[in-house]
Amino acid sequence: MRVDQATASRASAKRRAPAWPTPDALRRIGRTPLVPLARLQARFIGVRLFAKLEWANPGGSVKDRAAASIIADAEASGRLRPGMALLDASSGNTAVAYAMIAAAKRYRAVLCVPKNANPRVQALLRTYGAEVVATDPLEGSDGAIREARRLAAERPDEFLYVDQYTNPANWQAHYRTTAAEIWDQTRGTVTHFIAGLGTTGTFTGTTRRLKELHPLLQAVAVQPDAALHGLEGLKHLASAIVPGIYDPALPDETRFVSTESAYAALQDLAQAEGLFAGSSSGAALAAGLDLAGELSGTATPATIALIFPDAAAREAASGLSTSLPGLARQPS
Repeated sequence: MRVDQATASRASAKRRAPAWPTPDALRRIGRTPLVPLARLQARFIGVRLFAKLEWANPGGSVKDRAAASIIADAEASGRLRPGMALLDASSGNTAVAYAMIAAAKRYRAVLCVPKNANPRVQALLRTYGAEVVATDPLEGSDGAIREARRLAAERPDEFLYVDQYTNPANWQAHYRTTAAEIWDQTRGTVTHFIAGLGTTGTFTGTTRRLKELHPLLQAVAVQPDAALHGLEGLKHLASAIVPGIYDPALPDETRFVSTESAYAALQDLAQAEGLFAGSSSGAALAAGLDLAGELSGTATPATIALIFPDAAAREAASGLSTSLPGLARQPS
């Protein structure tokens, strides 16, 4: 049954792709650069490493794609009616993307966010004019989901609960755009795709389309190695509410990355390539470097595409910069 639903959703994505939002700033969502990690890949034989810099989106993260798709789909279907508020749960980047698009399109946005979410994210939400419902920090993103469900059930005429974790428009955004961009930017040579799992939309949509274009492509999902971790935006699925859009049959492999390994990869990236990425990017890179080491010197050349969801600037307020040994504040 899962396969039938996925096939129907793919057909729907091709047939009924919602238009991107019309405000000029939002037309810049997507078409992000795919850059070679030349110094890092020089350590390996026959392996090319590329990073998709999703912080080039106007809202600063990969989540602009999903949020724009979800809102466009709600508009096209007539579910987002005048006077209704957009409601969802997020611990970070998706909330910012919703708030940005809602401000540009004059919608009211009500966002359930854990009270201990990144202060910079919370400030951005209020700057855009979103209404923030602070939820129990001990319950994390799952607690925010439960609160959004409660509000939607109690006031269905007031809220449209778009639910990024179960909404097919989430992964369809990546099926239509992210995958096509990677395919074109690598000129069809991509052999491995690596992305972290949060809502799982980026991994799900991109993998589905890339595997249609290249059936032998290997897709590697990345998760934190423990329930308690410091990888903002990623889920340890065994201890969390598993997103409804996730298909566990899609990954050829799942790699579990520690917070320490991700942070070490980030420092390596900053010093080798001059890129200062967020912690979820570090997790993808750690997995990618390990994979590159395994593939190095084998008979078949490999091209690995990594998703870097956001830059480190947004996480600076939550202590990422001071967690990296080389960037910690030195005595004056």
